[in-house]
Amino acid sequence: MVGSLTIVGLGPGEAHWLTPAAQAALDAASDLVGYEPYLDRIPARAGRTKHGSDNRVEIARAEHALRLAAEGRTVAVVSGGDPGVFAMAAAVFEALEAGDPAWRALTITVEPGITAMLAAAAKVGAPLGGDFCAISLSDNLKPWEVVTMRLEAVLAADFVIALYNPISKARPWQLGAALELAVRHRPAETPVIFARAVGRPDENLRVLPLSQAVAAAASADMATLVMIGASSTRLIERPGQAAIVYTPRSVTKSPCATSQGRT
Repeated sequence: MVGSLTIVGLGPGEAHWLTPAAQAALDAASDLVGYEPYLDRIPARAGRTKHGSDNRVEIARAEHALRLAAEGRTVAVVSGGDPGVFAMAAAVFEALEAGDPAWRALTITVEPGITAMLAAAAKVGAPLGGDFCAISLSDNLKPWEVVTMRLEAVLAADFVIALYNPISKARPWQLGAALELAVRHRPAETPVIFARAVGRPDENLRVLPLSQAVAAAASADMATLVMIGASSTRLIERPGQAAIVYTPRSVTKSPCATSQGRT
């Protein structure tokens, strides 16, 4: 019997943000493999086994999923957000490349999900309307010197920057350091978005000027997505409603300039 493995993005939290294709993969699975809090979001069902693990054993988790699939199981590896963004898809393919050559015959697919920066952007407006990038501040898998080198490059290039894994108990200072770097490159009034637990009951969204964001860094956690605007990112104040944050498509100073890109 030939098994299969699907790497599934659960999205940021709200059930209606789970794609039909991802839901179908979950429904078809005999085995669910993932970080335990993500597995907790999936209802238990007779005949389906959950294999939960800690958040720092991604390669071991991927190898376990591949072994299950090689035994003929229909396996779904679950990630929050999108599995291809700082998540389990890369871990599975890393394990595949280094592992049992027989695993390469397995049917392996990736079902995308809504990643945190897209969910956060939708909640506040369109901060990703111009060029942007995503950087993980975790130095578990790369030296902090590499993180700062990349931050310096994209800050100088004036990208909007989405910061994943901004802070943890073991890394309480890195977000503050990243924002201090931003202060050297961006105007003080540049909008900075702190988007925590987007799509969940404890969701919290704040938009602060860069001048205040450094002091607020300690309020973030691993459930927070931090987004630093470009120099062109704008704030539209609205009476009685949350402000809208957006980045114009054009790099000209006029907010209504014609773009050469898609509408």
